[in-house]
Amino acid sequence: MDTARLSDTGRYLHRLGFDTPPVPTLETLRQLQWRHTAEFPFETLSTLLRQPVHIDLESIERKVFEQGRGGYCYELNHLFMALLLELGFDVRGITGRVLMNASQGAWPARTHRITLVVIDGVRYITDVGFGGMVPTAPLLLDSRDVQATPHEPYRIEVHEDGYLLQANVAGEWRPMYLFDLQRQEDIDYAVGNWYVCSHPESPFMGRLMVARTGDGLRKTLNGNSYAVHRLGQESERRIIAHADELIELLEEEFSLRVPPREVLRPAVKGLL
Repeated sequence: MDTARLSDTGRYLHRLGFDTPPVPTLETLRQLQWRHTAEFPFETLSTLLRQPVHIDLESIERKVFEQGRGGYCYELNHLFMALLLELGFDVRGITGRVLMNASQGAWPARTHRITLVVIDGVRYITDVGFGGMVPTAPLLLDSRDVQATPHEPYRIEVHEDGYLLQANVAGEWRPMYLFDLQRQEDIDYAVGNWYVCSHPESPFMGRLMVARTGDGLRKTLNGNSYAVHRLGQESERRIIAHADELIELLEEEFSLRVPPREVLRPAVKGLL
């Protein structure tokens, strides 16, 4: 596994609202995950522009902290796991198969990175890189009960191939991803990431997906369709008709420092 360490833990913690390193407790993990999904957006600007996505820790730190960007699971969950390690948590990376929006009976590739955390002998799943349905709290792995989060309720069911994460969306339990606890090494993440950011059949190629959480709400952008989902309320949706309007939305609603407009605008126009 990658043994690289964060270059500046203090900078990272400051973005998450901590002046000093917190102790590695369940409450700390809850606070970190909730704040992380609000502070660092899920975004696929790189795959929209068909640019390579580098998932070594140094490249991720540069992209997020110096370039003002977000990322997807291979970036955000790698970064988050590195922080948890620095704080003294017992963690390791695992992977899953995304079933959200997949057809019935589909068997997708392992393309989602997740983190297993053990606290006082109790196992939890933590995830800060699952886009518009990212769990905003750690989830007990060995409980079959419905688990509340600051956003939707989730549950983890035992599956013949591991575990199935489900979320309750609009009163309906929907599958999110299937995962197991198989050991993963850097090469496993490199292969999965290569498929996501390079393979012509990857659902991420040439596509724009952005998501960020807030207090009781989620903001999502899928192509040129922007939505704000508030707990217990009807979602607000609108179609973005102009490239510059969409770019401004990325900057203002998702706090992204976007690539140069002369680079981004042609790709954005293609979405419209």
